[in-house]
Amino acid sequence: MMEGVAHMHNFLLVVITCIAFLVGALLSYVTVRFRASRNPIPSKTAHHTLLEVVWTMIPVFVLVAIAIPSLKLLFSVEKAQKASMTVKAIGHQWYWTYEYPEKQISYDSLMIEDKDLKPGQIRLLSVDNPVVVPVDTTVRILVTSQDVLHSFAVPSLGIKKDAVPGRLNETWLRIGKEGDYYGQCSELCGIKHGFMPIHVKVVSQEAYEAWVQSKGAGPKAEKPPSSSHPTNQVKDQK
Repeated sequence: MMEGVAHMHNFLLVVITCIAFLVGALLSYVTVRFRASRNPIPSKTAHHTLLEVVWTMIPVFVLVAIAIPSLKLLFSVEKAQKASMTVKAIGHQWYWTYEYPEKQISYDSLMIEDKDLKPGQIRLLSVDNPVVVPVDTTVRILVTSQDVLHSFAVPSLGIKKDAVPGRLNETWLRIGKEGDYYGQCSELCGIKHGFMPIHVKVVSQEAYEAWVQSKGAGPKAEKPPSSSHPTNQVKDQK
């Protein structure tokens, strides 16, 4: 998706640059050609049919050239085609829960506090349990919320999908390179809105299968003790 967004951005950059140069050249020509010193008696021409048809049709062609790839991109972003697996992301105040329905795996993902950060981990972005997906695999992402509005956003993957209580929204991803990809909740959801990051870890198919086995495909994994949830920490502070 992000590749499509980048290509669309580059295409539009070329289009608007050409338009800017054209309009600038026309304005420069009109300023010089029809200045008062060269035209002491102004022209009284009311209209020019051919010119009006041309400057109406050219913008139409430009808009059509922009609309066609734009609509294709929007349609492709909306729904995954032939997804190989599904991950459900559930927003809470203020952490994420991830479920793998086919594998019967479920776990919470909380931000690592500053005092617990290890070398190589990124402040405000690293989590204790990232989303793990295999490389070169189409993954359907179902997004919802348990309490208030959240938003599942990973800019480097071109993903931003609102998490709405009582509603399932769908997006998808297919990542061609192993590594770590980071995002954050992008919908103001309370005092710890800025502390519920998203960490997507992309691994090989073999490493993914090993991770599934480590999680124990079957019964759902237990959630962390309630005291580790940010909501309970806030209550304890109160």
